[in-house]
Amino acid sequence: MRVLIIGSGIGGPVAATALRRAGIDATVFEAHDGPGTNLGAHLGLAPNGLAVLRSLDLLRPVLEAPGTLPSSRIEFRDGRGRIMGRLSDGSTELEPELRSVSARRGVLQTVLAETAADLGTTVEYGRRLVRHTDTGSEVIAEFADGSVERGDVLVGADGIHSVVRRSLFPDAPAPTYTGLLDLGGRTPNAGAPPTPSDTSRLIWGRRAFAGYQTAPDGDAYWFVNVPHPELTREEIAARPDSEWKRFALDLAIDRTGDLDTVLRASEPRLFRPRGVYTIPTLPHWHRGRVALLGDAAHALPNSSGQGASMAMEDALVLAMCLRDSDTPERGLAAYERIRRGRVEAIIEEGTRRGDLKLVTRPVGVFLRDRLLLPLVFRRAAGAGGHSPVFDHRVDFDAPVAT
Repeated sequence: MRVLIIGSGIGGPVAATALRRAGIDATVFEAHDGPGTNLGAHLGLAPNGLAVLRSLDLLRPVLEAPGTLPSSRIEFRDGRGRIMGRLSDGSTELEPELRSVSARRGVLQTVLAETAADLGTTVEYGRRLVRHTDTGSEVIAEFADGSVERGDVLVGADGIHSVVRRSLFPDAPAPTYTGLLDLGGRTPNAGAPPTPSDTSRLIWGRRAFAGYQTAPDGDAYWFVNVPHPELTREEIAARPDSEWKRFALDLAIDRTGDLDTVLRASEPRLFRPRGVYTIPTLPHWHRGRVALLGDAAHALPNSSGQGASMAMEDALVLAMCLRDSDTPERGLAAYERIRRGRVEAIIEEGTRRGDLKLVTRPVGVFLRDRLLLPLVFRRAAGAGGHSPVFDHRVDFDAPVAT
């Protein structure tokens, strides 16, 4: 069996590594000319995702990558700087290498692709998919450079704006705008004191939601989510980066001054926002010999903190199902059947949390900060943080009933 994987973000290299471990040939095709080391800001890696990486010998390079920070505790503040609560996410009870971390997206993608290649996977850059055809006996992939590849299975791991999804399901729901713009990145030598050990700080401001973590070396990793009408890429690009920086500073999110210090020290280019989109559900994740994985199938709300980890779990389960099925079609059907319920439950919970970021009216902010959020914190503390999500493990050696 040969599997063609479209996209070398997070899910693609993990899927290729898992397939190779299962004895299946897989090649990753990436539209960009390289791994995109400087792409994006920080993202969270939860214990369930780290466990997937460990099972495939991918964990150690990720934990040792530049910018990977322990991040198993959260301090919540309101817009006036008052501490609303402190929570452990539950991973502090786990063995050290499975405790939650945050990682630089571009560095993470690079490390996963390079480590997958070291383990025998071929990753080909500059290969932009145009269309695919499922003949019933094989899948034919056509690329923008005029080249053609043939395989037994094609996997779309090409993100929320997936070319594979549009080709596979032309009538599928489009990504949904959440009402939020996201901006942020890494600021070297930001000038703010380090946040407490293993701790990120989240701020529920009146006009925006923000978070940051300052490393002992002085580098700060930060983001801002701000409610805003949807903007096209052209409308965003029409405003200079310096104007977007002024827009963010005028939100006056942090009355304590530390985040404000970080924002003022940050390069204007980091303030150009991106719209936050989700795909809550699709009628199907596969058809015939073609399947979707990660954000291409289910773009989770960023409030869930599970986007990367869900893609990793997808990758492992997909490889197991293809390994243990007598036909690709049955394997991909089993993959969707096993994964859909867990993913959609996490999407539902993440959506509820994300809706709180859209509250900006004074009465709503008061009720959110004084009533709703304290209730959420107490419930999370009583349930041991996110442990029901984090405790999930995929046993790669277990047989799959297809």
